[in-house]
Amino acid sequence: MTKLTWIIGAVLALAVTAPASAADAVKIGVIFPLSGNAGAAGTSAKDAVELAAEIVNTAHPELKGLPLAETAGLPNLGGAKIELVVADHQGNPATGQQQTLRLITQEKVAAMLGAYQSSVTSTATQVSERYGIPFIVGDSVAADITNRGFKWVFRVTPVASDFATNYMAFLNDMKKAGHKVGSIAIVNENTDYGTSVAGTVKDAAAKAGLTVAAQIPYAANSSDVSAQVLQLKDKQPDAVIFISYTADSILYMKTMKNLDYAPAMIIGDDSGFSDPSFIPAVSDIAQGVMNRSAWDIGKPGSNTYKINELFKKKTGRDLDDTSGRDMQAFFVLADAINRAGSTDPAKIQKALQETVFKPEQLMMGYRGVKFDQTGQNTEAATYLIQLQGKEYKAVWPDKSATAKLEWPMKGWKP
Repeated sequence: MTKLTWIIGAVLALAVTAPASAADAVKIGVIFPLSGNAGAAGTSAKDAVELAAEIVNTAHPELKGLPLAETAGLPNLGGAKIELVVADHQGNPATGQQQTLRLITQEKVAAMLGAYQSSVTSTATQVSERYGIPFIVGDSVAADITNRGFKWVFRVTPVASDFATNYMAFLNDMKKAGHKVGSIAIVNENTDYGTSVAGTVKDAAAKAGLTVAAQIPYAANSSDVSAQVLQLKDKQPDAVIFISYTADSILYMKTMKNLDYAPAMIIGDDSGFSDPSFIPAVSDIAQGVMNRSAWDIGKPGSNTYKINELFKKKTGRDLDDTSGRDMQAFFVLADAINRAGSTDPAKIQKALQETVFKPEQLMMGYRGVKFDQTGQNTEAATYLIQLQGKEYKAVWPDKSATAKLEWPMKGWKP
């Protein structure tokens, strides 16, 4: 045997006996407020996305019908696992922009997911658009996020117009049921999120023939909202719609009790009202407060129930609407990457554009997932829940209700 023949034989033997190298991990950038006033909500969203990644990376045969849950990793990429690279934007748009740039240029992520506050999502998506990296929005609802002609931004969640239409339909149903609903007030924090949603709600009210007795903008993270509550007390609307983040929502509930003001109904536009810290802080004085949600734990044995049990085991608490929407957005992104069979951003973008999810493939109460030319999910939907005791319960529409609606809300009164 010549020396060359021996070397070739040895190399071939090693090739046969050496284990196959594992497929490279797929990096996804995740950006949320993990500190600051929205830290609890951002942390909950991060926890949900981490659980979603674990469900995709390891086999969960019990979650039948949920895309990628029953296998381990991404089959079309050789079983590759997803690696999350998490960043804290602290609720600051400039920081969100900087962190997104770092994740794209230094961490080399294949896609982005985030970012809770609409003002941060707006700046972060500008970076991903400039660099041609898909950005999946699971929660932010300001209209301009998908109204800028961007090609790399895809929003899974319902948006402000969906919520506004639902609020008016609900109030119209209450009027038909004999409740006094002649006017509403809108109270909104004054960043992109609050301003955008308030304008949409005001337009929807006009179309529904409902009087807006007052629209009251205020500075986010205000330390005193007595003047705003006294204005509500003077106007006496039949329902108040709050578009507020966590600290503001809690402060408003406490101030309303202190000033002895209780409208017939309060509707919270998710955000602060869905934050994990809201119920522990004010449930005893905010009984009957309503909120929007596309999340429901569901019946024992359902996929949603099983997912919630996994989340509760991980965090000690239930999933909420915001964290659930981000989790659903991750599943949509993971499915697109798998269908693309590649980490090439352009191929992921194309797969997202071709996404079609049916209701039975989802963990959220949407009609499905299908993106239009703006990147908005045209099949997104929501319903209304009400704080009864220490938890929210689905009360509207009737077909989705698990509890009877209480009107008027009790607030702090027995």
